[in-house]
Amino acid sequence: MSVARAQAPRKQLVAHRGASAYAPEHTLPAYALAIEQGADFVEQDLAVSKDGVLVCIHDLTLERTTDVETVFPDRFVSVVLDGKPVRRWLVADFTLAELKRLDAGSWFDTKFAGARIPTFQEAIDLVRGKAGMYPELKDPAFYRERGVSPETLLSDALKKNNLEADPKTPIIIQSFDQATLKALAGVLPRVPRVWLIEAKWADQVDSAEKVKAIAAWATGLGPNKQIVASRPEVVQWAHAAGLTVTPWTFRSSNTGTFASVRDEMAKFLNEYDVDALFTDNPDQFPRDKK
Repeated sequence: MSVARAQAPRKQLVAHRGASAYAPEHTLPAYALAIEQGADFVEQDLAVSKDGVLVCIHDLTLERTTDVETVFPDRFVSVVLDGKPVRRWLVADFTLAELKRLDAGSWFDTKFAGARIPTFQEAIDLVRGKAGMYPELKDPAFYRERGVSPETLLSDALKKNNLEADPKTPIIIQSFDQATLKALAGVLPRVPRVWLIEAKWADQVDSAEKVKAIAAWATGLGPNKQIVASRPEVVQWAHAAGLTVTPWTFRSSNTGTFASVRDEMAKFLNEYDVDALFTDNPDQFPRDKK
């Protein structure tokens, strides 16, 4: 996918936060279901615990996807949003042992009660040999301000597990942060790197010249799907520069004008010729017939 296009035998499916339409995101049940549903890659968003362990969770804080407010009611920080004080429980303020006390499944469905926040190592142990892995270092600037290097932690984990170039478990690293990708290009030169692009950054890829310049430090683009829909030629520019294109996020809960998420994904894969895509619904991915 995010290696040379000539080496990619088919369009590829990235399970966004696991099979997150059907199981609580970034839990082992979501990852296992994604593999069962045929994911080529399973995504892990990575945060860092207080004691320096990579854990799989999307948000910088815990309250959306765990019962932290019940288990640790007084361990919040106050932030101001829209002029009002709001309580937030930062992942980085809790040790791994404390994080493991939290229920990360009940918020989604009570049948997943007791699911825990997995470590990156636990995700590796589950996914390895069954699918590729697609880690994203979340909020790297936040951790750098705390004197933590998520890039070093990720590099160490991949090297420890001999995953820098394992054909049975390909790794692709993604980030919205250019500094992170540039740093990882130095320490993990064999691992593909995808730059995630928000819709508001569309002007960063509005010409062939700008896209070609990105190839100096990334191997692929991960644009918001709105960028591709509004300017399909970005895919051609990327391919001409040797970059892959993996838009996000395709989900059955938000298909826009399409009749189904399968139809939406088929449009991007077949007409826009993207190389892969992120979806909450791995079972709806329209496999090619090759």
